[in-house]
Amino acid sequence: MEEKNDKEKVKTATSIGGLFFVGCMFIGAGIGMIYGAVPIGGAIGMGVGFLAMGIIWAYYTKKK
Repeated sequence: MEEKNDKEKVKTATSIGGLFFVGCMFIGAGIGMIYGAVPIGGAIGMGVGFLAMGIIWAYYTKKK
């Protein structure tokens, strides 16, 4: 029973973290379009997305 619950936490964290990553990447690219620097905005968005994904994974895997 405990193992199934752990798998659900990982699945939830992966799903939500992935959505945050993609969302941050697109927001960064959009801001980059405004300033005429799409690659730079996308890279910043990816960096923020990776940080958000890591925080979400840590939160859900430690949550009991």
